[in-house]
Amino acid sequence: MTARPNPRDPARLEAQVYAALRDLTEDKNFSIGSESPLVGEGSMLDGKMLIELCLALEDIACDAGFQFDWSSEAAAPRPNGMFRNVGSLAAAFVRQASRRSQLA
Repeated sequence: MTARPNPRDPARLEAQVYAALRDLTEDKNFSIGSESPLVGEGSMLDGKMLIELCLALEDIACDAGFQFDWSSEAAAPRPNGMFRNVGSLAAAFVRQASRRSQLA
């Protein structure tokens, strides 16, 4: 019998952030790296796409058994906040999953 993958595995969660982002971008060949900006100059997303990304991450989080809290950050993205780049968003997503695991 094969073991089911851990839905809160950090590598799996990080990969899901990148996959959700790729699903939203129109250019499927666009290279997405940890330093790719999500807001501001050079961003690959407009405001609507950023909200769509957050909603997709909420669904992923729900499937993994935690609640992704992005609303206060999205209202006023900060230069050093979770939406600075893809890596910071993935790290925040994994961190929130980890915190929820510790509370459960």
